[in-house]
Amino acid sequence: QVQLVESGGGLVQAGGSLRLSCAASGRTFSDYAMGWFRQAPGKERDFVAAINRSGRTTNYADSAKGRFTISRDNAKNTVYLQINSLKPEDTAVYYCAAAFLGSNSERRSNYRYWGQGTQVTVSS
Repeated sequence: QVQLVESGGGLVQAGGSLRLSCAASGRTFSDYAMGWFRQAPGKERDFVAAINRSGRTTNYADSAKGRFTISRDNAKNTVYLQINSLKPEDTAVYYCAAAFLGSNSERRSNYRYWGQGTQVTVSS
């Protein structure tokens, strides 16, 4: 089992940037593909970005292309999500998730382990 703890969320003005972090513990981090999802109030939890186990391959939702960058540091057991040019519609709880021996899937069902989420609020 792997434990995931997100951090880095907060209140930011539109146009600003944030870097979210997700620290993993419990198992060999490089055995897990990692993903970021987000859930706005009253909406489904949607895929944002994913990265494979080595970090060489990434996958983004159309809404995330160009402003979001996912990366990982296997030596630090951490995955990151850099978000630039933030918009009010980016307001959501952001979750990281882990898929054992997975790829960079956008399917929520492929991820067994989830963090508690970090709130991102973008003011206009």
